[in-house]
Amino acid sequence: MSTAPTSPENSAPPAAETATPATPAGGGDEAKRGPIKVGRTSGAPSGQPGGGQQGGGQRRDRGPRPPKPQRPRREGEPQSANEREDSEEAALDAAAEQQRQAGRRGPVPVPNRRGPLSAELEAELKEALGDLSIEDVVSGKTSPAPSAGRVENETQVRAAVIEVHGDNIFVSLGGKNQGVVSVRNFETPPAVGDILEVTVTGFNAEDDLHEVNVAGGKVVGGDWTNLIEGSIVEAKVTAANTGGLECTVGGARAFIPASQVSLFRTENLADYVDQKLVCVVTEANERRGNLVLSRRGILEREKEESKKKLLGELEAGQLREGIVRKIQDFGAFVDLGGVDGLIHISQMSWERIKHPSEILKEGQKIRVRVDKIDLESGKIGLSLKNPEEHPWTGIEQRFPVGTIIRGPVTRLASFGCFVKIAPGVEGMVHISELAHNRVYAVQNVVKEGQEVEAKILAVDADAQRIALSMKATIQPPQKENTKKEEAAPVVEEPVRAPIVPKREGELKGGTKRKAGGEKFGLNW
Repeated sequence: MSTAPTSPENSAPPAAETATPATPAGGGDEAKRGPIKVGRTSGAPSGQPGGGQQGGGQRRDRGPRPPKPQRPRREGEPQSANEREDSEEAALDAAAEQQRQAGRRGPVPVPNRRGPLSAELEAELKEALGDLSIEDVVSGKTSPAPSAGRVENETQVRAAVIEVHGDNIFVSLGGKNQGVVSVRNFETPPAVGDILEVTVTGFNAEDDLHEVNVAGGKVVGGDWTNLIEGSIVEAKVTAANTGGLECTVGGARAFIPASQVSLFRTENLADYVDQKLVCVVTEANERRGNLVLSRRGILEREKEESKKKLLGELEAGQLREGIVRKIQDFGAFVDLGGVDGLIHISQMSWERIKHPSEILKEGQKIRVRVDKIDLESGKIGLSLKNPEEHPWTGIEQRFPVGTIIRGPVTRLASFGCFVKIAPGVEGMVHISELAHNRVYAVQNVVKEGQEVEAKILAVDADAQRIALSMKATIQPPQKENTKKEEAAPVVEEPVRAPIVPKREGELKGGTKRKAGGEKFGLNW
């Protein structure tokens, strides 16, 4: 009796068994799906071979089963659930492998400063700079304005003048951005091609133009956007009070403190009412409504410019007209038209004076001579003396030695007194030449302002000194002459007080009192 060949399908174990095959190297899909089920688990009734768990044990592990032959799929037949699951897992594995391969590109190269830029960076840099070069930006010759879009307000840009039309000056802010500024901001209108330092203050959407302001330029309107610190405005004074001047700049209210109205103290501020003053903005706060101006700042700028110009023209020895501005104990300040000079008290007159107010008054117009100039400090020394009228010129011929003069005593000193001989000329009488007898104090013999006679003993024109003697004009006393009326007059001086005061009372000590040695066993 022949036995039919056994097929894989007919060689199934009699009971359903579950075995865990050995996991192949490298993992594989079988390791992900878990253990492999061996035998049939459904479809056969319980108790039959291969159906259920009756009468069966676990199958001995003999390795993985050979793949089950697949029946060719018919046309139009849908995939089974296992096939769809296998295809999805295969696609996921392929994507993961592709990502692993993409991450193995090698090390990233270190950037080189000297190496050329990439094409993307070159294009981005060229778009940002526009027509400018990197050398111009590094050297600070110009500030690149954005080539597209609006320029932010309060941005300072170096703009080139491209057109002057009527009352407007059009400038280029870089790229397609253009700005406009009023020609009244300039004392001299700029020419096409000039470079200006401007500040963007706003944007006019209708004309597609930026509104700009020139640094230090004059603000014409009263818009707060143009009122920035440092700008020059024209203010109209409306009222005055003890603190300063109230004024308006266009439609904005402003205030000028009293100390900022003029270079010097102003007594009556009401004189400025209804006047138009050019001022500089020192504080502008639109939120608080504070607008503070200074006219003194403008005057100081003008004075500084005039001072530089005048210092270049002045030379020692020139005669100039000026106005006395202020008088001090040591001299007077004179305004020469933009610069002040000092007349020292010693340069006001050839004669000796005690205070400058004896000769000059504030506001007086005088003619002075430039004595010296210090260009480093800007100080100018002036003089009222005329060198051609020097009183010591020819003094030896005018007052020869031996001449008797008469004049008032101008000063007293511990060593003598000074006598005025002529305007600007004084002689000194030494204390030993006041009288024939010994003189202890000058004020005991002469008083300031007293008229005296003196004899010229010596004349030194170079040192401007003249020695006088009063006792040379008085007859000396005669010792043997008995007639008192013919004797020389003697100067009577008050009795000098003794240096050591006279002691009053009994003197201590003597020989009639004990010495005190007996207290110590001494018998003296």
